[in-house]
Amino acid sequence: MRTVGVRGVRPLKKARTDLGSVSVSSKGKQKAQDFPATFKVIAGSYEKLLYGLEGSTFIENDEVQFDLKPIFIFPAHVSSIKSVAASPGGGKWLATGSTDEIVKVWDLKRRKEIGGLMHHEGLNLNCFFWFTSNQCSIFIAGSITNLLFPSRSHLVSASEDGTIVIFHARDWSVLRTLRGHKGRINGVDVHPSGKVALSVGKDRMLRMWDMMRGRGVASVKLGKEGEVVRWSTDGEMFAVQSGKTIDIYSTDMSLLHTISHPSRLHDLRFWKRTSGEHVLLVAAEDKKVSVYSSLPRIGPSTAASESEGGLEPKVIAVMVGHENRIKALQTLEISLPSSPRKSTTIVSTVSSDGNIHIYDLAQLPNRSTSLKALHPVATYDTKGTRLTCVTLGEGSNADEEDQVSNGKRKRGEEVDSEEE
Repeated sequence: MRTVGVRGVRPLKKARTDLGSVSVSSKGKQKAQDFPATFKVIAGSYEKLLYGLEGSTFIENDEVQFDLKPIFIFPAHVSSIKSVAASPGGGKWLATGSTDEIVKVWDLKRRKEIGGLMHHEGLNLNCFFWFTSNQCSIFIAGSITNLLFPSRSHLVSASEDGTIVIFHARDWSVLRTLRGHKGRINGVDVHPSGKVALSVGKDRMLRMWDMMRGRGVASVKLGKEGEVVRWSTDGEMFAVQSGKTIDIYSTDMSLLHTISHPSRLHDLRFWKRTSGEHVLLVAAEDKKVSVYSSLPRIGPSTAASESEGGLEPKVIAVMVGHENRIKALQTLEISLPSSPRKSTTIVSTVSSDGNIHIYDLAQLPNRSTSLKALHPVATYDTKGTRLTCVTLGEGSNADEEDQVSNGKRKRGEEVDSEEE
């Protein structure tokens, strides 16, 4: 293990102390019945088309089956769509970003546009996020690199003008404009606690932001252009992708591992097994999602585990089925009301081949000496549309499904939460 040179080491260590005082594991303790029983897949394309699919599960021959059905397809922008994001906690809002320099906000439940956000000047939209609380948004001008929703109270956007803008979802006003990068910002990710964020850009810098105070706290020279930055689900480590390589760091900026992938990378996501082991899902030019296992566990036993060996990241499975590069992927945990499994985590992928795939992470092997191929459990063919981005939105939970099937509706559902 080696430590990279850091400009502003003290702020980084201070930020780590702040993170250590925050409980970030509560998300993992969510009860299975609180997970949505249905889900929405929203994908954008070069052809300006926005695709919306509704996903559900059912039991057939004692096996869980997945079903996808289209609920909307329409041109959402006048230029290609570069990013999409659905708010968590019910999935009410959808935000879409385009090279037309506008972020549009949609009410997913009513399926209508409620407005557009314009803040960055003269540049293309790049990426954005939501934080939880009520609702909120982030919109970025520039080329899209990643999307994330740690919560629903703010939308954060990063752009080619080198700024990160935070919008409040209640009235879509600008809360903060964060400046520090020189040139395009390629990727942004918010810690699971919602208190800090990381960003990478064309200036080859990794920057950390205090989201509570709205200011930068540290920066690191990477020596190469970071394209994607992603926190692990527990916030104990993060990954920076550049070209064919992924560098995995702990929160004190110690470089834990470097993964060299055979082909160009486009997106990545962490996932944590029930055993506590982290795996990394990597979407690439090679038409597959590679699943890297044996990632380090951060904690008192880390040094002892390393001395025993066997912690070098390795590919344990590949998600197959696409015929062209995979541009983006997203994960979501859903409940399985009719299954003994109670819940599972799904992965949605989009590719330049025009297909949207759903994979079930329950198929991942625990221990295997041979590489396992995971096939999609559901697919949707857009007939050749060049897909660029994807997000997964929460549908109804199991209790709501029961109420609908019994002809009941929760009080106030017709009104919906416009006062949020």
